[in-house]
Amino acid sequence: MNREDLLKAIEDKYGAIGEDPNTYLEGLLHANLITYWDYVEVDTLLSLQKPRTTFADEEIFIIYHQVTELVLKLIMHEVKQITGEANPSVEVLTNKVNRINRYTTLLVNSFSIMRDGMSYDDYNLFRKTLTPASGFQSAQFRFIELRCTRVQNLINASGKARLPENPTLDDYFENIYWKDAGLDRKTGKKTLTLKMFEDKYEKDFKALAIEMEGNTLEEKINALGDEVTPELKDAIRQLDVFYNIEWPMTHLRTARHYLNSKGENQAATGGSEWQKYLHPMYQQRKFFPSVWSAEEL
Repeated sequence: MNREDLLKAIEDKYGAIGEDPNTYLEGLLHANLITYWDYVEVDTLLSLQKPRTTFADEEIFIIYHQVTELVLKLIMHEVKQITGEANPSVEVLTNKVNRINRYTTLLVNSFSIMRDGMSYDDYNLFRKTLTPASGFQSAQFRFIELRCTRVQNLINASGKARLPENPTLDDYFENIYWKDAGLDRKTGKKTLTLKMFEDKYEKDFKALAIEMEGNTLEEKINALGDEVTPELKDAIRQLDVFYNIEWPMTHLRTARHYLNSKGENQAATGGSEWQKYLHPMYQQRKFFPSVWSAEEL
């Protein structure tokens, strides 16, 4: 676009909203040039690590979890667009799910930073200062689940056995798989980690579950029926495996390395039965049950 056409386009843009284009052009004379460090907020980003101890590897632990939350935000960025659109096309769904798979693969493959990147002894000392905080308390992880699938699919076999005949939303949330990490079903006693998590986020989780009724990624896929292409089907099957099997298994192996490699079977900072909670056999999350055979499920 030449200068004449560019000026005309600017006049048209601001004239259409009743603004004087000259004001905006004059503003360019006084605006500072943008820099990489300002645009990415590098100084702010690098100041967000606040270790609670003097152990050097605690900073690795913090940064890794911050990176994880940023990648989860990338996943949220895609899944929000999908669930916010009334009838996304097969092409859009395929593109978005493939993006999510790339992000999730990054999470799966990056866990070696945690497993092999920290001193075993130092970790087992500084982590005690983190109680009762726990990665279990990642709200973004739960928001992604609730946007990807119906809440009914977040109930494991034990939870389904406890459900009444006509379960309400409250019934589903009382029996959702992740509460098993902090709730003794026999006594009804909850860990402090779970109590704090529920106090902060449960209302938001339930509100999102209501908002997502009929709008989850799972339901967008199901609505396509025979229009689901082999490529899209493969992508959503990959997402189910990456997010609900490979990532928790990688997490479990890392936890075993630090908490049980010497047979100590140490407690998690959140007080959960981590070996049982993290294993997909107990979580039983399935975002897209309709694309799997009974044997595969």
